Amino acid sequence: MPTFCSSDELQTYADLIVRVGVNLQPGQRLLVRADLQTVDLVRAVARSAYRAGARFVDILWGDEQLALVRVQEAPRDSLEEVAAWVPTVTAAHLEAGDALVSIYAATPTLLSGQDPALISTMMRAAARAAKPASDLVQRHAAAWVVVSYPTPGWAAEIFPDLPAEERLPRLWQAIATTCRLDQPDPIAAWQQHVQGLEACCRYMNARRYDAIRLRAPGTDLTVGLADDHLWAGGGAHNAAGLPFVPNLPTDEIFTLPHRARAEGVLSSSRPLNYGGTLIDDFRIHFRDGRVTAVSAAKGEDTLRRLVETDEGAARLGELALVPASSPVGRTGLLFANTLFDENAASHLALGNGYRSCIRDGGSMDDGRFTEAGGNLSVVHVDFMIGTATMDVDGICANGSIEPVMRAGEWAFSAT
Repeated sequence: MPTFCSSDELQTYADLIVRVGVNLQPGQRLLVRADLQTVDLVRAVARSAYRAGARFVDILWGDEQLALVRVQEAPRDSLEEVAAWVPTVTAAHLEAGDALVSIYAATPTLLSGQDPALISTMMRAAARAAKPASDLVQRHAAAWVVVSYPTPGWAAEIFPDLPAEERLPRLWQAIATTCRLDQPDPIAAWQQHVQGLEACCRYMNARRYDAIRLRAPGTDLTVGLADDHLWAGGGAHNAAGLPFVPNLPTDEIFTLPHRARAEGVLSSSRPLNYGGTLIDDFRIHFRDGRVTAVSAAKGEDTLRRLVETDEGAARLGELALVPASSPVGRTGLLFANTLFDENAASHLALGNGYRSCIRDGGSMDDGRFTEAGGNLSVVHVDFMIGTATMDVDGICANGSIEPVMRAGEWAFSAT
């Protein structure tokens, strides 16, 4: 067992992942994808799953250090090769209706100092190979959840000034707080929280805004929305109609931008960890929905290569709104982990759009999806732009403007 939390605390987290995250059903199978460093949580999740009636729990192990070894030592002409069986197995589980738990706890700067071109080659190949499984995830073919777990490399990045022995306990405390594990009944607390997010979605869906304008220092961006867009957040439903919560923690509501309707400039509010490289203090310009220029104080070459992954990587696939007072935001921490940082600030994503965020999107082929305004790409990369000074407006079809957020907080009541 880990030294930074008790076995009961870890089991409470695992129970939340199984019962709320994927809402595992009796007789259902579960696939867990995780790094070797997270073995204690994997075992706790397996225990929770079997107690919930799981028929079988299967594990796909990874080791982030092997990515560093590969980029340092492997033949340069081999980096486009992938272990094709991994996404194939994942897709097979999802097609069978099995639940999926992904434990993401990467060291943010693992690949810093390595050749960005080599990293980009590996990331692009992995994304292309994973696309069939990624499409099933985005269509909610089965219940899935992404969670995190403290690891030494990640904790060292967040708390570099703390003694080594204090870093993991501090990171665990932050995870426990933002995942509501400190509540008397975490599962009940999550059920209430999800209801609140769903109320915000109902409000936004009723308004039917044509576009959203985001303004903050360094940002003035207008994002058009697909005609039949839907706002989602908190919970989702799988193909069988069962509810689940895809991210723990989550404090966002999100929707589908129109691939050809983004105009203006944005400035990042938090660093982006992409494939082990940190991209920080960056700006992106848009015209007619497409990226026209990028700059960054750190990781600019990696950002450029991300945008050049394919045609859709230079367009938006998600617009998400998050109040600055969210539990993650209140920690005051920069997690350098998208799962957490995207729940501290409003954000956008370059790349593939969510079909669940457009009416009847689950039944659309690629042609219909793009005609409706959806974006296609092998990547989907979230980055944060929200701040406590950001104002967000909804632009109606008749041109009238309504406040959605003021100073980073909701400007409407959803109740």
